[in-house]
Amino acid sequence: MFKWLKKNRQLYPLVEEDIFNGKIPEHIAIIMDGNGRWAQKRSLPRVAGHHEGMKVVRKVTKLASHYQVKALTLYAFSTENWKRPKTEVEYLMKLPGEFLSSFLPELIEQNVKVRVTGDLSQIPEHTRKIVNKAIKDTSKNSGLVLNFALNYGSRTEIVHAVKEAISCIEKGEYTVDQFDEEKLTQCMMTYPLPDPDLLIRTSGEIRLSNFMLWQLAYTEFYFTDVLWPDFNEEHLIQAIKEYQQRGRRYGGV
Repeated sequence: MFKWLKKNRQLYPLVEEDIFNGKIPEHIAIIMDGNGRWAQKRSLPRVAGHHEGMKVVRKVTKLASHYQVKALTLYAFSTENWKRPKTEVEYLMKLPGEFLSSFLPELIEQNVKVRVTGDLSQIPEHTRKIVNKAIKDTSKNSGLVLNFALNYGSRTEIVHAVKEAISCIEKGEYTVDQFDEEKLTQCMMTYPLPDPDLLIRTSGEIRLSNFMLWQLAYTEFYFTDVLWPDFNEEHLIQAIKEYQQRGRRYGGV
């Protein structure tokens, strides 16, 4: 780990050993926003921004793995994104397969475990096969969990979880009185991942956009004006350092 820090010190001046004096967030979630605006500012088609953003996923994943972050959840495609232009949606559907096809050997080498949260039934078969292959090929890895929120919407997830809980009650697995927050959490698509410690949203937007509404109850939020294709390792380090300055009291004092 420290070899990487020393090697990249000149490129990323914020990379310092003292970041380890504070607590590294176990689970980081990122709303990767601003790809389209990045492309438009350069008079490029919106898909060019998505392609550039894919490169950032690679950088951020490698750094999170180096910092021994346990889970990294990336909001790749929401249930609302189907409303976008057809050509853009088709391109977005190809990106997970393109990313995993090229990056999978590195993920295996870095002991990264691929996971997906969302409804894959609507994803094109070719992409679904590549995603499932990445999940299978990295299933025995024990390092960073790289969790893609793909065709994911938090309200849909909560409805699904409630239905599953009702089914458990009807089957007699537990009673209504025994039903609590922990049992609902176990019905969430993200289970058994821990709730995120840090949420990062890029591009200057300050909203959750139907992302992990249940899981983010006590998460620390970090918003930045940087567009996702411009987000780099230094920005991630800055977000972690900001997180380390926060006092997490969970309603206490």
